[in-house]
Amino acid sequence: MAKFIINGNKPLNGEITVAGSKNAVLPMMAACLLTADECILTNVPKIRDVETMASLLSDLGAEVSLGDHRLSIRAAKLSKTEVNPDLAAKLRGSILLLGPLLARKKKAAMILPGGDLIGKRPVDAHLRAFEDLGAEVRQGNGIELNCEQLTGNKIVLIESSVTATENALMAAVLASGTTIIKLAAMEPHVQALCEFLNRMGAKISGIGSPTLVVEGALELHGATAELIPDSNEAAGFITLAAATKSDVVISRLNPEFMEDFLLKLRQMHVNFETGKDYIHVSPSQKPYTGSKIQSGLYPKLASDDMPPMAVLATQAEGESYIFEWLYENRLSYVQQLKKMGANAEVLDSHQVKIAGVTPLHGAKIIGLDIRMGMTMIIAALVATGQSEIGGVEHIDRGYERLEERLQSLGADIKRID
Repeated sequence: MAKFIINGNKPLNGEITVAGSKNAVLPMMAACLLTADECILTNVPKIRDVETMASLLSDLGAEVSLGDHRLSIRAAKLSKTEVNPDLAAKLRGSILLLGPLLARKKKAAMILPGGDLIGKRPVDAHLRAFEDLGAEVRQGNGIELNCEQLTGNKIVLIESSVTATENALMAAVLASGTTIIKLAAMEPHVQALCEFLNRMGAKISGIGSPTLVVEGALELHGATAELIPDSNEAAGFITLAAATKSDVVISRLNPEFMEDFLLKLRQMHVNFETGKDYIHVSPSQKPYTGSKIQSGLYPKLASDDMPPMAVLATQAEGESYIFEWLYENRLSYVQQLKKMGANAEVLDSHQVKIAGVTPLHGAKIIGLDIRMGMTMIIAALVATGQSEIGGVEHIDRGYERLEERLQSLGADIKRID
């Protein structure tokens, strides 16, 4: 298995560009199944999850062409409605194929999807939304959906799940009548999907609010869209620059997507300048200070942005309390940070206390999911000495050529396959 070797404790310098959003591209790829016409996506990140979703679409019968950050999808003929189980086991986002398949082909089937093992991630909200639209749902070892015709209805999501909101949207756009989705997720990538569906001929209003109104259409047509920047990747790079006390410009991002995150950095005395589409982090004249860091529903701090901030907390004076409200298994990174010398205590399955300032030292560590992998890289770049990071396959799922991009900033990182 591949691994990264990092020699840390070296300030970085330069500019790094944020890739297209992983969390936007997967639902938009799924949405391409809603029309027989060609759809084109640009600014597509070259990551493993995109490759897996492309394979899933091809297996269903769609024509998929993946070029240089450009993706063409034409689902003129869908030869099957059962999602490939081997591929679905690799990608949590495969759940997003259910809504489009049900809307267009009136049936869909799949095993429970795979993905990062960061906690319980039930699909109840998805299935109840499909039932509200008139689908028959059977669940055993997998999921089976059938309908004669989806009919618009009021859907009150049992949780403000991003993917459940997206599945409900994609099923509702071809339903007869009006659908109202209450307690909808409001994340930027949900908004991006809404805008893309509207370009395809859907009629969705209330975008960016917890109440979405969908006027069903008879059919959709092809469309082109440029992906929004990946705010989770941007937050990771910003945290990396702050934790290593570097002078780095993180460009092609939208600061409005991450206002609570940036507010928390200000409170910790991280020094940065905000531009229209960039953040410039530079060494602070003040020491960082510990803080209470809690994730929440957008526009609050994203769960995906929390693990890297734990590394920053090790470099802040005093105690920091990190509360991960959503996933109960997301604190796996704490044990790895303790191997590097972090003074951290897991209080329960959702909370950790970190005391700083603590010098970190190199160690043999592993990333067990996408964001944990990035967290380990940040910790290794902060640490004195050499670190060996396993679990690179998880990092490749969500980050494009990460080691090359960090090398451009002066990071001493190399991949060993």
